[in-house]
Amino acid sequence: MDSSGPPEEGAFWAQKTAIERRYQVVLDKVTPHTAERWAFTGFVLLIYFIRVLYAQGWYIVTYALGIYLLNLFLAFLQPKFDPSLEMDMAADAVEEGPTLPIRSDEEFRPFVRRLPEFKFWHSATRSIVIAFVCTLFRVFDIPVFWPILLIYFCILFTITMKRQIRHMIRYRYIPFNIGKKAYGKGGNSFK
Repeated sequence: MDSSGPPEEGAFWAQKTAIERRYQVVLDKVTPHTAERWAFTGFVLLIYFIRVLYAQGWYIVTYALGIYLLNLFLAFLQPKFDPSLEMDMAADAVEEGPTLPIRSDEEFRPFVRRLPEFKFWHSATRSIVIAFVCTLFRVFDIPVFWPILLIYFCILFTITMKRQIRHMIRYRYIPFNIGKKAYGKGGNSFK
């Protein structure tokens, strides 16, 4: 007797595995195309906003999406090894990896993001698609006074970004390549 279960169950798992593989192939193909990926995400977000504005509803879903995207953005801006926790890590004498230098006499350590760009893009795009699917069901259209949510989100965004920018200034790190020296460009580059 075959103890592996009904044939339908095996077919389900085989189909699920095949779909996961196809999805991973698509992700692997779009990985090097950063600008195109973000343009697609911007387009999907625009379609979502048009849907919400046209339908005049799902403001709570939009608010939850905004909070989630803000959380992702903050994780994208933060270093993986936070320099403000360096004192605590030194006290424990256990360091899991490189940290950012906080004094000029320290060794240079590269900026490693807490949330890599690809994972940020992938999570943001997935969340926008999920929010769009939520707008297809009336159960998620909870009546709220949307100006209050908008004002609260703007205040939350301002306070959070102000704190993050202060942290970046205090520990002297820039999470973007703007204004950084680029070696290897021009006539002296090695390939």
